[in-house]
Amino acid sequence: VEERQKTLIQLFDLTKEETELLQNFGYFNSSQQDKMIENVIGSYQLPMGLACNFKINNKDYLIPMVIEEPSVVAAASNSARFARKHGGFQSEEVKSIMISQIQITQVDDVEKAKQKLLEHKEEIIKIANDQDPFLNELGGGAFDFEIRELSTRRGDMIILHLLVNVLDAMGANVVNTMAEAVSPYIEELCQGRIYLRILSNLATHRIARSRAVFDKELLGGEEVVEGIMLAYEFAYADPYRATTHNKG
Repeated sequence: VEERQKTLIQLFDLTKEETELLQNFGYFNSSQQDKMIENVIGSYQLPMGLACNFKINNKDYLIPMVIEEPSVVAAASNSARFARKHGGFQSEEVKSIMISQIQITQVDDVEKAKQKLLEHKEEIIKIANDQDPFLNELGGGAFDFEIRELSTRRGDMIILHLLVNVLDAMGANVVNTMAEAVSPYIEELCQGRIYLRILSNLATHRIARSRAVFDKELLGGEEVVEGIMLAYEFAYADPYRATTHNKG
């Protein structure tokens, strides 16, 4: 890291202030950073704020938020304050289930291949779970799969969704490893060719849901509530609006 920094300082004739910023690694030291990614030259930091007033499932929380955008922490805290009047937020348990997609192509008989997969579900799940016995011991692991059929310009494909309970992990490494491990067996069953075998970030089995009740007077009255509902309908009907609406 030090050699890279020295090269950059000389190459771009960095000032003393710029050099000090580059050499400030914050919480981590340079050797730790260098093990995380490639070609490390420095560290980037963001402010951490506390969102206040949150009551979730009858328990009070202070929620750390790392963000560079102003007003977000304040808005979250203010909304939580309004929600407290009716008990705060009620949240459902989130299932830690991730999907790994296995793309099966060049299959002559799609229906027969799908039937073969269902008949050998137990064996497929076992091969997947053999990759991470410790996850199984903790109560997680692969437990099921879903079969989808796609018609594309390059022919029909079978997409197998391997479902894995990853517990407290994000799960990318384990689901990818499992998908790679079961692929040769699946190829043999389906008499096809597998290409992609990788995590999907559309985690439809891992959706967080919460609800709260707000007094319309606290929000600004009937007109403000109507505006909120119209904004929702706009986002529901239009993907251009939904992209930003859902981000918020």
